[in-house]
Amino acid sequence: MSAADSQKIAMRGAGYYSANTVGAKNVIDKVGDLVVKAVAKMPRLADDQPFAVADFGAADGGTSMDMMRRLVGAIRETEPHRTISITYTDLPHNDFSTLFRLSQGLLGNPTEVPLADTPALYIFGSGTSFYHQILPGNSLSLGFSATAMHWISKRPCMIADHVQAVGATDAERAQFRAQALSDWETILLARARELRSGGRLALANFCVDEEGRYLGHTTGVDMFDSFARHWRDLLKAGRISETEYVNATFQQFYKTPDEFAAPFRDPASPVSQAGLELETMFTMVTPCPYAEAFRAHRNAEEFARGYVPTLRSWSETVFANALDSSRPANDRSTIIDDLYDAYEAGVSRAPEGHRMDYVHCVTEIVKS
Repeated sequence: MSAADSQKIAMRGAGYYSANTVGAKNVIDKVGDLVVKAVAKMPRLADDQPFAVADFGAADGGTSMDMMRRLVGAIRETEPHRTISITYTDLPHNDFSTLFRLSQGLLGNPTEVPLADTPALYIFGSGTSFYHQILPGNSLSLGFSATAMHWISKRPCMIADHVQAVGATDAERAQFRAQALSDWETILLARARELRSGGRLALANFCVDEEGRYLGHTTGVDMFDSFARHWRDLLKAGRISETEYVNATFQQFYKTPDEFAAPFRDPASPVSQAGLELETMFTMVTPCPYAEAFRAHRNAEEFARGYVPTLRSWSETVFANALDSSRPANDRSTIIDDLYDAYEAGVSRAPEGHRMDYVHCVTEIVKS
C-alpha cells in the first residue's frame, strides 16, 4: 500500500454504527436547534421548487433521523404543501441498506412513524464522496453534516509510530494538515456549486478546540494513544507485521476553528469568491455518555462493554484493512477481535479517565 492510497472508509454496518454511537446522535440533537432556525432564514422558493436537503457522510442515517424529522416539521410549519427531498450521501461501500430500512420503518423504534411515510417527502441515497459535487447546481437548500468531514481524501504519508495525526511527528502532521486544508476548500467549493442563493450549510466537524481538546482527549486517558499502544502490543507479540502496524494510519485530521474559518476570512479566496459566507462558528464538547453513566453506576465491566463498541463502530475498518489481504479471513477477524478485547480489558481494569468526549466545531455557512 502506498502512502498516497486511500483507505476503505466505512462505519461498521448492519445497524451497528447508529446502535453504538449514542454520543454522535447527542451531537446532532444539540445542533438541531441551529438547523431548524436556519430554515426560517432562507428566502422562499418558487412554488414548484422542492426544498432539497442533503446529509453528507450520513453513515446508516440512524443518528440524524430524529433531526431530519424536526427539520421536515419546521419546513412544513410554514409551507405545509412544500415538496421536500432528502439525499443521504456516503461512500459506495456504506451501509445504505440499513439507512433505507431505518427510513422505511423496517428497523428502529416501532412506535415512530417512518420518515419515508411523510407525504411529499422523497428520500434518496448517493454513493458519491462529498469531495465531489453530488447534487445539481443551485438546487440545495440545506446541507448538513456531522462527524464526517475529518476523513480526508487521502493519506499524504504514513505515520510511523502512531495511528492518528494527533500523535504524529511534526513533519508527518504538517503533511496531514496541508491535505486537510486543501480538502476543506474542495468540500466547500463543491457545496457552493450545489447551494441555491440563500441556501445554507450546517456542519458539525471534529476539531482541536481552543483548549487543545479533541475526540477522546479532554481529560484523563488519550483514546488514540490507547489505540496505538494496543496495536503496537500486537506488533511486539509478533501477531502483526511492521507494515501492518504502519498501515493503520487513520485517514483523518482535526482542524482548529481558525483553520475552518480561514477560507472565509480572505475575500480573495476561491471560497469567498464562490459566494460562501461564514455566519456562525462555535466549538462544543459533548460528554461521553458511557463515561457519564459510569460515574453513576460504577460498574467497570459494564462501562467497558458499552464504551469499546462505540470506538469499534468507526475504527474497525481502519485496523482490519491494515492487515495483509493474504491472511486468512478468520485470522484477520481474530486479530481485530483481540485488539478490541484488549482495549476492553484495559478499560475494565482501570476505568478512570477513559472517555470519548466529542469535540466539534459547528459552522453555519450561507451562500449569497
